[in-house]
Amino acid sequence: MLNFSLWANLDVVKKIYVESLGCAKNQVDSELLITYALENGYQRVEEAEEADVIVVNTCGFIESAKEESISTFFALKELKPEAKIILAGCLAQRYGNEIELEEASAIFGNHDLSKFPEVLAELEAESQKIAIPEYPDPDRERDDRKILLSFPRSAYLKISEGCNHCCNYCAIPIIRGPLRSRPFESVVKEAERLISEGIYEINIIAQDLGAYGLDLYGRSRFVELMDALSSLEGEFVLRMLYIHPDTFPEGLIELTAERKKILPYFDIPFQHAHPEVLKLMKRSGNTEVYAGLINRIREKCKDAVIRSTLMLGFPGEDRSAFEELLRFVNVAKLDWMGSFLYSREEDTPAYEMRGEKEHNKAHKIAAKWQKELEAAQSPITSARLERFVGNVYDALIEEKVEGEDLAIGRIYAQAPDVDGLTVIMGRDMNPGDVVKVGIRAVRGVDLEGVKL
Repeated sequence: MLNFSLWANLDVVKKIYVESLGCAKNQVDSELLITYALENGYQRVEEAEEADVIVVNTCGFIESAKEESISTFFALKELKPEAKIILAGCLAQRYGNEIELEEASAIFGNHDLSKFPEVLAELEAESQKIAIPEYPDPDRERDDRKILLSFPRSAYLKISEGCNHCCNYCAIPIIRGPLRSRPFESVVKEAERLISEGIYEINIIAQDLGAYGLDLYGRSRFVELMDALSSLEGEFVLRMLYIHPDTFPEGLIELTAERKKILPYFDIPFQHAHPEVLKLMKRSGNTEVYAGLINRIREKCKDAVIRSTLMLGFPGEDRSAFEELLRFVNVAKLDWMGSFLYSREEDTPAYEMRGEKEHNKAHKIAAKWQKELEAAQSPITSARLERFVGNVYDALIEEKVEGEDLAIGRIYAQAPDVDGLTVIMGRDMNPGDVVKVGIRAVRGVDLEGVKL
């Protein structure tokens, strides 16, 4: 039953459009915002021009993300000037009480999303609504998103918020707060619901999966959680995204090797490999330590795929430190590698490590090193992909190429949005189908296969 109490004297259902920026954790938040809107009488639309209310769920992690968030906000405001527009998400959470943005009808943080209906209810007020509520009690958090923004039969499952690592460069603890794990039973219940609704690929996400449970139970329970999830009935697979290398749970390797439902895909953000740079980041490790972890994974999980992100330009990184990072890339032979330039974020310890002028100079040098790093990784990724040629894998279809006997999908080695894709030749393939694919070639960072 629709609830029209949020607006007065109107005979039509209001339409809402949500633009989700940033990471997968933000996407889950966007899905919850849409769910609350639907429950309060709104209709979701997929084009901003059709909306009465536009929500920009922002990212505030690094400078480039903040710039994208603001530019997206103004672009959507210009596209539909008469619509109410809400600045939500990480940028709102981080700067909500000090940001001057009179164009925004409301500013809404991302800790307690259950307050979103209250924000919607006050959109007609003349004054701007600013709501930066604290996190709710764990038993008030919901696990029943009515809309998923992923490709068909794929979903993200967030098991915790925040982070206790507090790396010197990172604004996540400022935005999302300290580690805040969801109750074990709540996570399992949501997984069961997703499986019952036909979800095939469940992507388990958090800032650090390995830390799951430390705050609630006094110890990591991530391996136990994966044991429980992989024991559920149904046709599904589990993909793990983001595991901090310094607290990687060793028991996870053996469990992954044993359970077919746990994809042998390890996303481990090493960030660097030079010990002094890592120490300045408030992290530990070095080339040998991290390569050792990779080797242990590959020894027990023969089909393991390892992805990582590496940072260039952090204070203290000189040419010799970068050369060590290059050596790590050649030793580790990562399947997938992403790189980004250090962003000088206020309120983080690293902000005071150097001034703006010195930072800008280092940034330009790091941009050149980034190209060098990516040039070193490119042939490694191509070589790693060759091992899939001649073998058969299950592929989840994302898109059908209209007018041709082609579809775009992903095998277990390809995570959504960040890795390459598999171009599949064959008929009768629709989004959400899981088909057997014979891989016959590598095309850049993509695979080419044929439906069997």
